[in-house]
Amino acid sequence: MPRTFTLASRASQLAQIQTNIVLANLQEQFPPSADGSSPSFATSFMATAGDKNQSQALYLIGGKALWTKELEVALKEGNVDMLIHSLKDVPTTLPEGCVLGAILEREDPVDSLVVKQGEKWKTIDDLPAGSVVGTSSVRRVAQLKRKYPLLKFLDVLKKGLPRNTRLAKLDAPDGPYAALILAKAGLVRLGMGNRISSDVAPPTLYHAVSQGALGVEVRSDDTEALELCKKLTHRETAWRCSAERACLRVLEGGCSVPVGVASKLIAEDGGQVLTLTGCVTGLDGKQHVEHTLSEKVASLGDAESVGVKLAKILIETGAKKILEDINVDRDRRVDEAKAADEVAKASLALRPPPLARIQTNSIVATLQELYPATDNSSPTFTASF
Repeated sequence: MPRTFTLASRASQLAQIQTNIVLANLQEQFPPSADGSSPSFATSFMATAGDKNQSQALYLIGGKALWTKELEVALKEGNVDMLIHSLKDVPTTLPEGCVLGAILEREDPVDSLVVKQGEKWKTIDDLPAGSVVGTSSVRRVAQLKRKYPLLKFLDVLKKGLPRNTRLAKLDAPDGPYAALILAKAGLVRLGMGNRISSDVAPPTLYHAVSQGALGVEVRSDDTEALELCKKLTHRETAWRCSAERACLRVLEGGCSVPVGVASKLIAEDGGQVLTLTGCVTGLDGKQHVEHTLSEKVASLGDAESVGVKLAKILIETGAKKILEDINVDRDRRVDEAKAADEVAKASLALRPPPLARIQTNSIVATLQELYPATDNSSPTFTASF
């Protein structure tokens, strides 16, 4: 009997669209057969820790596993067969027993400027000094602070909220934002490409590792799923993204760390040349390390080697110190957040002063007098301190 493969992803609108993109690719490659021997496909969506925690910035609560851990548990337990990810959200080291089975052709990986409706600005250079630009990415903020010190940058809600929610905040008449910076690929996939005012591309802003690419994660021993995935992989995208991920793996940066990249793979002298640029920027934009490396490559392993070499050069030229400072800052802010939580809990635990109790009980008594308990349909009133 032919097998049904379940594709799973986060429950966000964008994640569901991306899952359906992969589903359509699989159905095109493996259409129903007359004898019923072709595989079939189903989808499943679930909330992850990153979706559930909207009270803190990703920078403070962890790295990329926030978006993948619950999904990977379901995969390893055999409840689903393929995980569909925005590859930029996938940790560079996968859990034991899990592998990337496919990397699909990449959308344009750059970031884009979205200007408040009714405004005439077209590019980030058009924004007046003091304008507030919304983004939830410390990578974007760090790089843009360096190049646009007169602009202000503010977290736009929390990472993981729908882009249309962010756009509503942008367009609100009393909202503080002049513009947002979002990944172009996400806007295009959501049918919101018409809101893009202009791209903010390298060298102005280097994009996140693997931004714009979709990855399919499967169990390493699932030979059937791995065979299906071979039909989905786009070689150029796979080589470029593997180089970028290898660089990030050595730098040990999560998606909330200011590591930016750009890559291209071109034919030259009968072979392929991979050019990879990487940068690491301090949170205040003042410290910045950047380097570009070009090498001939003949395999995915060669591409990964370019990423490793680039990371080592960045470390040798100052990236290590920048990342160490970022980790110290994160630890400090996490400690401050925990201390604030403890103060809030202690405050809630305090009993209210006697006068407040008397006033509250007086109001309860008045309500009970106005609405006496005549039957089961009558309202009841109690006080809580």
